[in-house]
Amino acid sequence: MITKTTEKFARPMIYVIAGEVSGDIIGARLIREINRLQKDKFSFTGVGGDQMANEGVQSLFPISEMAVMGIFELVPHVPNLMRRIHETVQDIIAKKPVAVISIDSKAFTMRVAKLIQKKQKESDKGIKLIHMVAPTVWAWRPGRAKNISKFLDHLLTLFPFEPPFFTRYGLPTTFIGHPLAEQPVGCSSVYRNIHDVDEATKIISLLPGSRPGEIKRLLPTFKKTLDLLIKKYPNIHIAMPTVVSVKGMLRRETLGWKTPVSIITDPEMKLNALAASSVALAASGTVTLELALAKVPSVIAYKVNPLSAIIGYFLVNHDAVVLPNKLMGKEIFPLYLQWKCTPCNLYKAVTQKIENPTDQLIEVSDAIRNMLRPNRQASQSLAAQIIINLVAGTKTLSL
Repeated sequence: MITKTTEKFARPMIYVIAGEVSGDIIGARLIREINRLQKDKFSFTGVGGDQMANEGVQSLFPISEMAVMGIFELVPHVPNLMRRIHETVQDIIAKKPVAVISIDSKAFTMRVAKLIQKKQKESDKGIKLIHMVAPTVWAWRPGRAKNISKFLDHLLTLFPFEPPFFTRYGLPTTFIGHPLAEQPVGCSSVYRNIHDVDEATKIISLLPGSRPGEIKRLLPTFKKTLDLLIKKYPNIHIAMPTVVSVKGMLRRETLGWKTPVSIITDPEMKLNALAASSVALAASGTVTLELALAKVPSVIAYKVNPLSAIIGYFLVNHDAVVLPNKLMGKEIFPLYLQWKCTPCNLYKAVTQKIENPTDQLIEVSDAIRNMLRPNRQASQSLAAQIIINLVAGTKTLSL
């Protein structure tokens, strides 16, 4: 008699690795879509967060351990990172999946993929190595494209300008579109009604990042900026969309602020908060894309360790840091990096956005949404179809 557990693992297994919250969301949607298309033909395991857990994935370890940004910020975490990399590789070998799908978190996922490829070469066995969310070679260190092309089987990109960076080195690469382009638009009145904010009160969205390190560096500057804004705009309500993992931290850090703060983790309410916002002050990252799609005038800021900043100054293409700016080929949102990220500079920029509203973002939002939905197909649907085709007939890894 075959037990339920035995039957589950008798199915071809796909190992999904997501090292941070955004990847966890993408991974969960992908698993759900593959199951829909294949009627539970595959089983899933790997490394993920709450969203993938909802799809039945028991994570090998908490993904919060991977939430580190910056060269020198990473250094203290290297021993644990390397330990987790080798644990993940051993777990993959033991479970013998037909494919490993890694999502973003390049410092972690790429090292895992490279080690698996090396072990496969030694054993002459096949396992598909598929990566979603391309390394940002268009922003810094373009030479990485050649390196990863040596060990990946397929790359799935979220932006239309990315494939040529990798196909030139022979890596099969497919633009699948961005899941954010599929999100609905929020409702301003719903947010105001639920949070009891009248129409005379300006709502400002503060988004200081989804990692503890980002918040520690940016929130004090955002707070000082807000103190300046309150003098000019006494009636302000702060919406702070965030993720569950840092909700407690933000609640502690915002105790005693002079203006009401609503910390939001519900995805639908987050969209409503953005729709209600007159302006946003945000950390650089994927959230800038969300803000553009939601038509929110925004000011973007970022800080890293000073040593990381010095190195990054010479390696990073600053014009490509803010995603809407990169996509549109012009400045949509101003960027204040490191030494320019001061309360005075941010105050002036936010005030300018409030005092000089424009309809430009309506066109920008529509243009970006169209750019990021190839053939109007959902990104997870296209990704699932590609992955299913790639793993068809794949041998399992046996070492």
